[in-house]
Amino acid sequence: MSPFDDIRDYVAIPRVTSLKLAPDGSRLVSVVQALNPDGKSYGTALWAIPLDREPYRLTRSAKGESAAEFTAAGDLLFTSARPDPTTEDGDGETAALWLLPAAGGEARRVAGRPGGIGAFRTAGDTVVFASDVLDGEEADEAERRKARKDAGTSAILHEGYPVRFWDHDLGPGRPRLFAGRLGPDGLEQVRDLTPDPGEALREADFALTPDGRTVITTWRSPLPAGERRAELVAIDVESGERRPLFADEGHDFTGPLAVSPDGARIACVRERIATPGLPTRAELWIGDLASGQARAYAPDLAAPMDVVWAPDSSAVYVAADHQGRRPVFHVPLDGEASRLTADDAAYLALNVSSDGASLYALRSGIALAPGPARIDVTGEITDLPSPAPRPEVPGTLTEVTATADDGVTIRGWLVLPEGAGAADPAPLLLWIHGGPVASWNDWQWRWQAWIMARHGYAVLMPDPALSTGYGQGMIDRGWGDWGPRTMADLDAVVDAALARDDLDVTRTAAMGGSFGGYMANWIAGHSDRYRAIVTHASLWHLDQFAGTTDGAMFWQREFGPPGAERYSLLSPHLALDEITTPMLVIHGDKDYRVPIGEALRLWWDLRRTGVESKFLYFPDENHWILQPGNVVAWYETVLAFLGHHVLGQEWKRPESVA
Repeated sequence: MSPFDDIRDYVAIPRVTSLKLAPDGSRLVSVVQALNPDGKSYGTALWAIPLDREPYRLTRSAKGESAAEFTAAGDLLFTSARPDPTTEDGDGETAALWLLPAAGGEARRVAGRPGGIGAFRTAGDTVVFASDVLDGEEADEAERRKARKDAGTSAILHEGYPVRFWDHDLGPGRPRLFAGRLGPDGLEQVRDLTPDPGEALREADFALTPDGRTVITTWRSPLPAGERRAELVAIDVESGERRPLFADEGHDFTGPLAVSPDGARIACVRERIATPGLPTRAELWIGDLASGQARAYAPDLAAPMDVVWAPDSSAVYVAADHQGRRPVFHVPLDGEASRLTADDAAYLALNVSSDGASLYALRSGIALAPGPARIDVTGEITDLPSPAPRPEVPGTLTEVTATADDGVTIRGWLVLPEGAGAADPAPLLLWIHGGPVASWNDWQWRWQAWIMARHGYAVLMPDPALSTGYGQGMIDRGWGDWGPRTMADLDAVVDAALARDDLDVTRTAAMGGSFGGYMANWIAGHSDRYRAIVTHASLWHLDQFAGTTDGAMFWQREFGPPGAERYSLLSPHLALDEITTPMLVIHGDKDYRVPIGEALRLWWDLRRTGVESKFLYFPDENHWILQPGNVVAWYETVLAFLGHHVLGQEWKRPESVA
């Protein structure tokens, strides 16, 4: 049986989520996510992947483990909220830092904070970590947190923007960076490197120089009108002294960050501050830590999704979107960039061996679940034994290309179900990616086309205007023209797909999430070619959305201030009276990126105008649907809705939402 036959079997597939190489190159360690025994949630554990034998599990706890990093001695640091009976404050309510000795034995807790420990980095015997801290005296923070909890106080007084991020409220604490030295009894000499950062370290990315003396971190400064700028700063670990590294009124400097092994340079991403007339542009940026002198490298590449240095500090390896893939590129400091991996895969979690002969990464693709792989510098690729075996997909994958009305080539992946052919053409389901600055190129646990293929659908996953991996021109041509330009591209590639004799032109549907949901709504008001439309976490009323999303400044940069012309030109709600296609609206209440108000307004508008529609509502989910039971409900409802309207099946309410 295929795990794609039953959604419950699919959600039970273990998933490899990270990859780290030990300093001696003898093994890799991954965080693996798997279904908990209760079947209602996921847990995580650390797995070792030796290079000479099969993977084996390293940790077991009810709370799970994450964020693994090797120390210089080969010990493994990780975070976990598991309880620690040897310490008074180790109650397991907040994540602490733990160490698993390379020589074997039990993991021990080495550091904790009242606000928990988040991301961390280590070099030598230095550890730098992020933690949420309440304003006031550090000595009584634990008591103040307890008092707030005991009093039932949840109120947060904000004096700046933003107030939410993704799926959680910001405050009342603020993130700070702390540093300490690993000793036999835990983390010693812990000190606050950023005693009054305000909101500068919110969602920060940071890196540590190899000597452990300097932290390089993103630093966000508030500006008028709700704007912010992301700079890169260097912080001395001993003194806490902070100095600017990269700052520019016209750009943000963000991660991924990577410091060269010789400690001389930093690689990051420089992103242009967009305006309604100036599209966003992101590029690989490498600079000198001492002088601050820097420049862009490999300007024709998309922004790095991951970056790691060669051991001799002469080059970086970059994973970047490219033509529906995410290859690894070799980018020397004194030469031209070249593509290292020639396959159709997407790579992340790059690691380089100490001798520079090999890279290790997570390798995935539209038809390939993530797993560890070795990449020789010659380009030879070898899949390694994985702690989470890859499922076999039920169908085939091919590419479709088309020429848009302006002459630009539009391509996409086409997932074909088993048995599709001229004698039995498959119904077509168009899936539109989110972002919108993104691409279909890797395995999708949430947008799983192979589930739909198992139920007989061909799934078209195109990369229209604004997609990454096709050069800056693809982004420029869609900037500020979301609906019309993107729809023209989608129409072109759908026409090309439906010219095949193994697809049924009379049975089609469209769906998308986030920006893809926006486009699903736009298509609903501007086309009647589809029998059904599924819109997930979608934008409906742009002016309303732009003021309630968690990062309104980003939308203001492209659309202008509220009331600007683009809102009236591009808002899907203005075509409400033209919608006749049945629609399934899906949204999570904890979605702060696209707030629930978009779905509530859309649902009301559809009901009051008599459009055949249903609303699948998740009170406890965010932009993604993550809980196993809710994932089952999502797919079963989508399949029932499409089955009714596209396949002509009788409507039956799924048991998961009965």
